[in-house]
Amino acid sequence: MNSTVYLFVVLVAGLAAGFVLSLLYNKVSAGKKLKEVDEKAERLLNDARKEAKTIKKEAQLEARDASLLLKTEAEKELKERRSELNQLDKRLRQREEMFDRKIDQLDKKEYHFSRKERELNNREKGLQEKERNYEAILKKQNETLEQISQMSVEEARTELLNRVESESRYEAARIAKRVEDEAIESADRKSKEVLSLAIQRYSSDFVGENTISTVSLPNDEMKGRIIGREGRNIRALEAATGVEFIIDDTPETVLLSCFDPVRRETGRISLERLISDGRIHPTRIEEVVEKVRKEIASIIKEEGEKAIFDLGLHGIHPELVKLLGRLKYRTSYGQNVLQHSKEVAYLASILAGELRVDQKLAKRAGILHDIGKAVDHEVEGSHQSIGAEIARKHGENSKVVNAIRVHHGEGDPATVEASLVASADALSAARPGARKETLQDYLGRVEKLEEIAMSVEGVNKSYAVQAGREVRIIVKPDEVSDEVCARISRDLAKKIEGELTYPGQIKVTVIRESRYVEYAK
Repeated sequence: MNSTVYLFVVLVAGLAAGFVLSLLYNKVSAGKKLKEVDEKAERLLNDARKEAKTIKKEAQLEARDASLLLKTEAEKELKERRSELNQLDKRLRQREEMFDRKIDQLDKKEYHFSRKERELNNREKGLQEKERNYEAILKKQNETLEQISQMSVEEARTELLNRVESESRYEAARIAKRVEDEAIESADRKSKEVLSLAIQRYSSDFVGENTISTVSLPNDEMKGRIIGREGRNIRALEAATGVEFIIDDTPETVLLSCFDPVRRETGRISLERLISDGRIHPTRIEEVVEKVRKEIASIIKEEGEKAIFDLGLHGIHPELVKLLGRLKYRTSYGQNVLQHSKEVAYLASILAGELRVDQKLAKRAGILHDIGKAVDHEVEGSHQSIGAEIARKHGENSKVVNAIRVHHGEGDPATVEASLVASADALSAARPGARKETLQDYLGRVEKLEEIAMSVEGVNKSYAVQAGREVRIIVKPDEVSDEVCARISRDLAKKIEGELTYPGQIKVTVIRESRYVEYAK
């Protein structure tokens, strides 16, 4: 037991000694660490002080530099302001000197003016005195003239003015007549030169191709096959094409009647193919007509595009191109309208080139001027108004629309090109062979033209010349004056327009022989 206690005491003593030693070690270690911390803090404090001094010096240097820069800029600005002030002061001194000189000059001028004014006043008084003397002399002379001529001053003035007015009117009328004659002669000569040159530069066939409205049959038996049992074949043809097929006693011929030229052409080609094929029944008829209709549509588009390409135009709406192609199957007085439109475009372009105006505009309006004829059988109104509305809807400019609308005189042309299109249209339609006309119709028109001319009062004789393109009238010189001749030509032209139907235009020439005799004394 004692040994146990002894061991316990030794163990406790050992633990106590270890604890004491541990405390001592910790205290020594803590002292060392505290010392190290103090030293480190001292070093950091010294470094901070050094860095603060450095920053302070740098800040002082920067502040000194900024101060120097501001001082320099202020001195520079002050120097500039002083320079400006010196210049301003210099200009003010110069102006002051200039004003002083001007004041001196004005003073001198004022002195001279006052002296001249006195001289002018003296002269004015002298002139007034002379004027009073002249008036007295003139009054005395007038009184003497009145006594000699037995006329007052007013009467003499009136007589003189009347005589001068009469002579002036005569001279003015003579000059106006001469100028008018020269202008008419010059304009007529120049227009003939331009038109003849345009015709020489453009050449085409006299008559365009015609749309055929008859179909020849190989034999009369084919008529029965075309009609079919109880007429079913011909009814199918008419229903599919919209064309009336007339089968009468005319040998080996079928007539096609339709206002629409495209439908008539579709019917003609379809019938020819059916006759060539030999299979004629309603189903085959519908197939052939549909195929021909597509081919015609393709041909119409190609013809329109070809016409546009040949003329070198672009930017025309596709619908207008199609309508232009439809004119291939449209005729007017036997003249193919598409060929006529191309001819008008060429002629208008040539005329525009001679007059130095817009050739492209004239050509564009020329090719489109009869576009209304493609649908005039479907839409009410004249082909001019229909064509102008169609062109407007499809984006053509107002100049082209105006040229289309007025090319037959329905309104006033807005441009020179519009007048040229109208002239080219008349020229294309009026040239020899352009349009078919029977001899009886031609003779009737010429006789009617002469009859209208003879119905005017004062006309002695009338002659239709140049194939009815001109009417020459000889008036009675003792009954009709030159002024009345001008009125007769205008009235007769309007009367012909209202009572006669004719292609192109008719020139009205009134002839009166006048002789003027004067003697120089």
